[in-house]
Amino acid sequence: MSVNLKDKIALITGASRGIGYFTALELAKAGAHVIACARTVGGLEELDDAIKAAGGSATLVPFDLADMNAIDALGASIFERWGKLDILVANAGVLGVISPIGHVEAKVFEKVMTVNVTATWRLIRSVEPLLMRADAGRAVILSSAAAHRCRPFWGPYSASKAAVEALARTWAGETQSTPLRITSIDPGATRTAMRAQAMPGEDPDTLPHPREVAQAIMPFVGPDVTETGKLFVVRENRLVDYRMPE
Repeated sequence: MSVNLKDKIALITGASRGIGYFTALELAKAGAHVIACARTVGGLEELDDAIKAAGGSATLVPFDLADMNAIDALGASIFERWGKLDILVANAGVLGVISPIGHVEAKVFEKVMTVNVTATWRLIRSVEPLLMRADAGRAVILSSAAAHRCRPFWGPYSASKAAVEALARTWAGETQSTPLRITSIDPGATRTAMRAQAMPGEDPDTLPHPREVAQAIMPFVGPDVTETGKLFVVRENRLVDYRMPE
């Protein structure tokens, strides 16, 4: 499905690699000016080169999502330069550790919650007024099957993704009467560095490439989206299936 994003402004976090990198590239190919955020400057520069090669444009914003003041300043900067934001893709996240809950160090648990949950809330708070200024604001929040499976040893990550889904659904309910549409997406098992960290013995060639997930995300940032507050899952056939949250 082709989406025309000409003259749209799109913000994406975790854009230096994996799903974030390829989603940023797809957004730029569709015509959006991409505001790419990540900690890794080198990865952002590689993304910028790829976007330029595809005929697109980007603004690079290297910072750590644990820096809440930087998130607040980002919203102010977007307002000063563009006056609005059309698309938010909240993709960045950390795994923490695979460990029994009782063995997780406090600093590790706190980092997972800070980056995955608190930063997402802070980002929502910072850019919601900008999304409201757009004709058809769109927000995509990346979730995970871990939010529902709650498998042993995945406690911090599972809890953080469940919280992120709750934030997205609550936000969607609060903005239902506005043009803003909010979608949660579980990308499924994907060939990323985080997946390799979680499953070190897995053959990455058996997993979908993050480019495929990025292409599945694209229909949810376009103006034709009508539903809000729903969760979609990327399946093995690369399609996105609707799943009603319980």
